[in-house]
Amino acid sequence: MEIINHMNSTITIRPIELIDNNDIAKVIRGALEEFGANKPGTVYFDSTTDHLYELFRTDGSIYFVALLDGQIIGGAGIYPTENLPEGTCELVKLYLHKDARGTGLGKKLLLTAMDWAKQNGYHQVYLESMPELSKAVAIYEKVGFERLNAPLGNSGHSGCDIWMSKTL
Repeated sequence: MEIINHMNSTITIRPIELIDNNDIAKVIRGALEEFGANKPGTVYFDSTTDHLYELFRTDGSIYFVALLDGQIIGGAGIYPTENLPEGTCELVKLYLHKDARGTGLGKKLLLTAMDWAKQNGYHQVYLESMPELSKAVAIYEKVGFERLNAPLGNSGHSGCDIWMSKTL
């Protein structure tokens, strides 16, 4: 668990717990609605979005949630997506509540997830995104993700057409 003091408030980053499922699903779907990215082929319609605690019990995965004074305001995960190259994981479901954007929390969640991936034997992180989430894509590029010409693995998210990877 990591505690960050931000503007007289406390932000806590910790692994997801069962009681977090509904709140993080609302953050994810709210962000996608806000950016007009609530379309088929995205996590918006993915049933696992409502059961992230259970999904991230999978070996080689973790999901971090960020709480501001006890309220969930974001999250990010690492997942061993099917058919990825050996030693590669996927950065998944990195979303923030609108009030948490522009604070540096997205980058902090991203770096926390990538640090966990490296400590757990991964040497490359892959992600999928879409043009509607261009601000997130800009952050990925700033931390060293490079665009790919085609998807890796089998995420099942046909609505994403930006694919990126970074060597750890």
